Amino acid sequence: MNRRAWLLLPLLVFVGLAGFFAVGLTRDPRVIASVLINQPVPDFELPPIQGRTRGFTSADLRGQVSLVNIFGSWCVACQVEHPFLMKIKERNLVPLHGIDWREEAPDAGPNWLKRHGDPYTLIGDDPRSRAAIAFGVTGAPETFVVDGNAVIRYKHTGPITPEIWDKTLWPLIQELRRQ
Repeated sequence: MNRRAWLLLPLLVFVGLAGFFAVGLTRDPRVIASVLINQPVPDFELPPIQGRTRGFTSADLRGQVSLVNIFGSWCVACQVEHPFLMKIKERNLVPLHGIDWREEAPDAGPNWLKRHGDPYTLIGDDPRSRAAIAFGVTGAPETFVVDGNAVIRYKHTGPITPEIWDKTLWPLIQELRRQ
């Protein structure tokens, strides 16, 4: 290799790395892609949390558009999100189902819901992460929009805010109801 090629090599490496970084900066770091989008909900059957008689299964997601929210009483972001989930319930906009994920004690989630309110239509207890793993959950809270055929249409990672509800979730729910 001649001297000129050696001088050009660092420039080419720099340009290549700059290109990768430029593409990376155009992506929203809050969006975590899910291979489950447009796929049927994974099969799961969760027992009820303490104080409830009925659990939550994948079969419960057939027949109407609904939300599945993965939460835990230990999750700070879930605590931030919770008042907005209560507003969704109060307005009776869409069935909201919960998966109580990885509680340290069996009564932690139910006690937390007693103190702060229970927005969920159905809740399943998932202490060993079986359903969470099937959904590909990376952390709590995560919320999935599921259509009436029990197909996952959208995954939101992080707390639901009024802005996310108004701009993304509610329009998608309405669109899926029209289909």
